[in-house]
Amino acid sequence: MTDDLTRVQLSDGKSSFPVGLSLAGCNAEAMARVLVTEEIADNGLEKLRSAGHDVDVQLGLDSDGLLSAVVGAHALLIRSATTVTEEVLMAATDLVVVGRAGIGLDNVDVDAATKRGVMVANAPLSNIVSAAEQTMALLLAQARNTAQADAALKAGRWERSQWTGMELHERTLGIIGLGRIGKLVAQRALAFGMNLVAYDPFITEDRARQLSVELVDLDTLAARADIVTVHVARTPETVGLIGRDFLAKAKDGVRIINVARGGIVDEEALYDGLVSGKVGAAGLDVFSTEPMTESPLFGLANIVVTPHLGASTHEAQDKAGVTVAEQINLALAGDFVPFAVNVDAAEVAGTMRPFVPLAEQLGLLFSSLVNELPASIEVVFEGEIGEFDNRLATLSAIKGLLSVGAGEPVSYVNSQSILAERGITVRAVAKSEARDYVNRLEIRGGGRSIAGTLLGLRNEARLVSIDGHDVDLPPGPNMLVIRNDDRPGVIGLVGTLLGDADINIDDMAVGRDSSHSSAVMLLATGQPVAPAVRDSIRALDGILSVDPLTV
Repeated sequence: MTDDLTRVQLSDGKSSFPVGLSLAGCNAEAMARVLVTEEIADNGLEKLRSAGHDVDVQLGLDSDGLLSAVVGAHALLIRSATTVTEEVLMAATDLVVVGRAGIGLDNVDVDAATKRGVMVANAPLSNIVSAAEQTMALLLAQARNTAQADAALKAGRWERSQWTGMELHERTLGIIGLGRIGKLVAQRALAFGMNLVAYDPFITEDRARQLSVELVDLDTLAARADIVTVHVARTPETVGLIGRDFLAKAKDGVRIINVARGGIVDEEALYDGLVSGKVGAAGLDVFSTEPMTESPLFGLANIVVTPHLGASTHEAQDKAGVTVAEQINLALAGDFVPFAVNVDAAEVAGTMRPFVPLAEQLGLLFSSLVNELPASIEVVFEGEIGEFDNRLATLSAIKGLLSVGAGEPVSYVNSQSILAERGITVRAVAKSEARDYVNRLEIRGGGRSIAGTLLGLRNEARLVSIDGHDVDLPPGPNMLVIRNDDRPGVIGLVGTLLGDADINIDDMAVGRDSSHSSAVMLLATGQPVAPAVRDSIRALDGILSVDPLTV
């Protein structure tokens, strides 16, 4: 092994493997064994064979069979049925890469893979057209009662008057999530003459205008939309997003489409809405639990359901197989993998290296600090780090900025394209002059800012500035930024309120602005501060703003 191999650093900040010699001590050009455990398009398998790899297809393995088969494999190619657990990864001592022919990674323990230095790659663009077209299929089917009329006629009933539908022309479509799939749905809906409103805090108004979409908040979307379609990832924040509260604010007779992920639409609330007439009709392709073969929803006449067919086209399956095969070939050859979801950075200068994960952390914090990302953001490197190549650290910051609420995995390679799609510009600024600290990294934009540094031999992270107020506190999992009038008594009021709510303050920093007109309290708490408690803090005399920070 040569000494000058580029090393790829994984997201745990510790594990790494050499690029250019990735086959567990073998030459990168040696034959690698690729274990395939699910049906993959022939074109994808042929790409692997053409690269000289031994393609070992073993379908229908149970958990014990997988543990046995994965031994000695350099790559594992799966779809959604194979579960890659930590136990599987421990058994696969030669494994370099797990390739998922599709978007979701719910069946792969990405954290365990990262710890073991195993790349995880997927095919995030493979099914976007198919998912958008399935959305339009359900949109039309529920509008014209296609499935119900089909079933009635095949049962010998000519029910022409019963299944009168509605035109899409000049109806308002509310799109929740204007990512790649949401954008394609918007383009197709425009062709039907629909009016488009959308909710997406990660898209700029300029970008929305380019798509002929009006950006609105969620309550406004609920009030104005005749039909609502969902295109966001399933996260703790989006589970139950379309629930009783949303429907109470919606138009009577609103129609709901979900081709994203099950659970985003509260199925109980949807059922009650369909029965009461508050919801006129619905189209679901995904469900809270899958496979779903029994549900009260299935007994209703005003809903169209399909068994998670969003990616079920020949074209999408072919693209997924080919794309993931290309990713595996790159990984086994030691090349950079565009759709690797757990690769953080390549080798950088020693001084800059520890600031790469800090940049991502500050990006996450900044994204949670603002209601939506501003159109222009600066990543500022001050001090010694201002003299080094900052491209990887800037990408790390972008990755953090985009990871909050992202509908897809964000990597160093795809982050720039996602940024462009959202109409956001990120500019790196380098300053060799030090200010207060030997090195300081700041992210700023839209009138907000957050800065951090690393202290001591262990390079411990510290937040040193929030919105121009000097602070000194290590980032933690539960943080709160409170901006208040700079006068006596405010800190005591906040502490009393948190104490009454049984919330312990683990750490605290207070900073003033240069004019001493306002101050910032940065709190680390022992548990998350509930929205109701945050509202109570906002209501206190002298409080200007309250923002939770998410690491």
